[in-house]
Amino acid sequence: MKTDASTDLLVIGGGLAGLASALHAANAGLSVKLLIKKPFDQTSSHWAQGGIAAAVGPDDDPELHVADTLDAGVGLCKVASVQFLAQQAPKAIAWLRDLHVAFTELPNSHRQLHLTREGGHSRRRVVHAADATGQAIMDAVTAEVLNHPSITVCKDHIAVDLIRADKVSPGAEKRCVGVYALNRKTNKVSTHAARAVVLATGGASKVYLFTTNPDTSTGDGIAMAWRAGCRVANMEFMQFHPTCLYHPHAKSMLISEAVRGEGGKLVLPNGERFMDQHDPRGELAPRDIVARAIDYEMKRGGYDCVYLDITHKPAKEILEHFPNISRRCQEFGIDITREPIPVVPAAHYTCGGIVTELDASTDLPGLYAVGECASTGIHGANRLASNSLLECCVFAESAVERLKTELSNGVPVPPPLPAWDESRVTDADEHIVVSHNWNELRHFMWDYVGIVRTNKRLQRALRRIELLKGEIAEYYGNFRITSDLIELRNLTLVAEMIVRAAMARHESRGLHFNRDYPKTLPPDQVTDTILQPED
Repeated sequence: MKTDASTDLLVIGGGLAGLASALHAANAGLSVKLLIKKPFDQTSSHWAQGGIAAAVGPDDDPELHVADTLDAGVGLCKVASVQFLAQQAPKAIAWLRDLHVAFTELPNSHRQLHLTREGGHSRRRVVHAADATGQAIMDAVTAEVLNHPSITVCKDHIAVDLIRADKVSPGAEKRCVGVYALNRKTNKVSTHAARAVVLATGGASKVYLFTTNPDTSTGDGIAMAWRAGCRVANMEFMQFHPTCLYHPHAKSMLISEAVRGEGGKLVLPNGERFMDQHDPRGELAPRDIVARAIDYEMKRGGYDCVYLDITHKPAKEILEHFPNISRRCQEFGIDITREPIPVVPAAHYTCGGIVTELDASTDLPGLYAVGECASTGIHGANRLASNSLLECCVFAESAVERLKTELSNGVPVPPPLPAWDESRVTDADEHIVVSHNWNELRHFMWDYVGIVRTNKRLQRALRRIELLKGEIAEYYGNFRITSDLIELRNLTLVAEMIVRAAMARHESRGLHFNRDYPKTLPPDQVTDTILQPED
């Protein structure tokens, strides 16, 4: 396959982090190519319900936002990163409003935003568009991207691996100069060259059996950056959202944190509340505490689920605040104005990721990471609700500010890059190997590396990962690649990172709870879990 014409910036990922990066770069005069593997509405950003946090209320202040984020992160957040995020938040909201995002406003007011409150926040500071904020944001930003003359969108492309100049030309500078990508329609691999690359590929929650995420969340960027030589941090901190709809036909349906923010109560099947027994903040405790409490009560009582009850609120108010949740639940025969919602925890967000600086730069020159695939130091041991969409906006702009300076200093256009070599492979004869390994991985990760962990469970998971890695490597080396194989290869590598990071942390903190190390270490012993590729 030939090398596609070089571009200033190659962005990989079709969620808010990728779209915002592409739009800021194009508006700065850079030529941009955007690779997306699935439609824009099949991203975690599009599925986001609750909102985007910003201290824009009359009783709020960025420093309060900082304090709440640090508290949720349980001692592992980088203060400078959190301060940067909170200070830039009002600007991000203004940028989105300039793009005509239809945020919910107070009735009879002059563009005054309606703010809701979610777990871990001390103020009402969550800007939202009813209960479909992600969709409203993505619709507006997608329209801008598709209409921009400097952005080329390559649909149905899944990145395979990053290309380093020093790997293809001995003696060349160590720098990311492009990517190999599989066209999912033609099953052909093409070479895409660029002066810089932004990874905006999202998280890796599909490594678990139950998740609120779309099928796109397979850890592609994290795995590719690792193979290219970048460090990865804090992968043990996988956030489980406390409330995913429990129904045999409801795939990955999240019940927004805002339902609890507006007064929803968690109850057992007999109607008894239980959160006050686990935390004085009750239903508004941070997600890690609520998810563990639900997990504990389900196991203690042998329940398949617990219930989220907001029926004590007026029906009109419920339907106004949560029209989409109400409609979706109604499709499954649940009237949330009259009956409680059955819920269970599910894998939701990857708090760790590729180590980055405040300008989104990574260990590899020319490579940037934005959004859920990055570890900026904001989320620490547990992400505060509604900081994720905010992170996408803030760090996309920060990355482009650095890119403008870097590229203006004479970064050359990459030379022609080698084509993908598949001369020694054949078509696969048994696709069942991929599907079987995919299912096995997600089952044992859920059983052994879930909300509550033990040393023995982690060791069992690692042994199985080592076996899968061997089988996948053999398959990858002998057969033509497919989209499923690429994702399985990436998920297995990310699963190993999660397990090894969990084994390295000899304490319980935030989202990581190990029964063999139930205590939290004192502040002077707190460290990030940094994994090095050479290890």
